[in-house]
Amino acid sequence: MAKKKKFYVVWKGKKPGIYESWKDCKKSIDGYAGAEYKSFESFDVAKKAYDGSYADFKGKKKSAPTLSKQELLKIGQPNYHSISVDAASSGNPGIMEYQGVDTKTGKKLFKQGPFPNGTNNIGEFLAIVHGLAFLKKHNSDRIIYTDSRTAMSWVRKKKCNTKLAPNAKNKTLFEFIDRAVDWLNKNEYNTIIVKWETKAWGEIPADFGRK
Repeated sequence: MAKKKKFYVVWKGKKPGIYESWKDCKKSIDGYAGAEYKSFESFDVAKKAYDGSYADFKGKKKSAPTLSKQELLKIGQPNYHSISVDAASSGNPGIMEYQGVDTKTGKKLFKQGPFPNGTNNIGEFLAIVHGLAFLKKHNSDRIIYTDSRTAMSWVRKKKCNTKLAPNAKNKTLFEFIDRAVDWLNKNEYNTIIVKWETKAWGEIPADFGRK
């Protein structure tokens, strides 16, 4: 199935405007402090957004793809007694960061990065483990939402199964990975990790808006 086309609005960057590819958008924002940008599903929506302000869209979820009423009823609504985690990587590998937020309010609970040489999968893995440690520290019975099945699998196996090779640039990142794996092996937890239903609910609340 062909990937659905997206349009990228850059309000603040080396060259503000509307871009038809993430590659071109990335050129405009890389290395630009305080860059403001977001993706949209159609040119018309992107045009209206560009004519407006980044503040009107910052932190807001993208609209969810249309599902039948039967499918929506089957999936139900998110459990808001939860936190949501996500990661973003500009390139693969590239500059990576991750964060965790309150699912209902979007309030940021933790954030790490940027790391200069990482991958999205590593970020998703670290975000889940950070979330587990965060909830255990606060003696919370909330669940964790993630949109990465790969990261969920790595957490279950207590192993970051990345193909990224350690180097001078990602030394700090691999220290985080080692700490995360060590935490999984030394700690027990009852937190339930759940896959976020993007097709029904839109982008996960912790999304960085770079897709």
